[in-house]
Amino acid sequence: MGKTEMDASALGFGGSEIGYQRASPRTVARLLGSALDAGLNVIDTAECYEDSEELIGAALGERRGEVYLFSKCGHARAEARSDWRGEALSRSIERSLRRLATDHLDLIQLHSCGLDVLKRGEAITALERARERGLVRYIGYSGDGAAARWAVESGRFDTLQTSVSIADQEAIDLTLPAARAAGMGVIAKRPIANAAWRHARKPAEAYYQEYWERLRKLDYPFLKAKGDIAVRTALRFTLGVPGVHTAIVGTTKPDRWRQNAALLGDGRLPEADRERIRARWKAVAPASWEGQI
Repeated sequence: MGKTEMDASALGFGGSEIGYQRASPRTVARLLGSALDAGLNVIDTAECYEDSEELIGAALGERRGEVYLFSKCGHARAEARSDWRGEALSRSIERSLRRLATDHLDLIQLHSCGLDVLKRGEAITALERARERGLVRYIGYSGDGAAARWAVESGRFDTLQTSVSIADQEAIDLTLPAARAAGMGVIAKRPIANAAWRHARKPAEAYYQEYWERLRKLDYPFLKAKGDIAVRTALRFTLGVPGVHTAIVGTTKPDRWRQNAALLGDGRLPEADRERIRARWKAVAPASWEGQI
């Protein structure tokens, strides 16, 4: 994956759902076992995803060596506000190691801090020190927009995690070309736009609303198709974007991973289909449709 030594699988597991939806340890053990058996080798979580880190650590057990384990810092569960001080980030990383039952993380990421925080430098230095101590192998930035662009151009990060989907394409022009030129590993978050098209009415949860509204306006024909065609098209679009190495998808359904792997059996989306999606975005999307955290 980019300038790292990780041979990441196309699909990665995102740990937010199991934390926020309070999945049981038994369910997570089945889910991760199924995912690893299907060939997945990337797990991405964060300290603020409720019990996600503990659930993952307990479920992996002796299979820890089969995966690249990523987490994020800056938003602790017990704290109402983010904390980007170096000392606080160092404590966060150490907590993540304990919860994940591991002596090192393959990647630690700043969790969507603003441009002002990045420019001050203290947060980046804290991650660099953790890397020097052997607590983490690589450091990255997770975020979007101008802050993500600055993070790429700074040359201090190994990876970028950013939103890329049929409903979120700002990064395709703003950050991904520069990340690709720099040889960075790129992780696509929210790669199927939260499957927001499945809601007949505007969702009550704010996390889904922006993409739901965008997709109503984009009105891609494939979203009306039956079965998994929409999910397959969305995933193949994201993974076909130049520079993207892995796409993080979350679920609490143990059987979903084999289904997702099967959806990618046809490889990347045909160029003509990809260009139609890009053309529709360029025709419809206003400048206000920025990358969503």
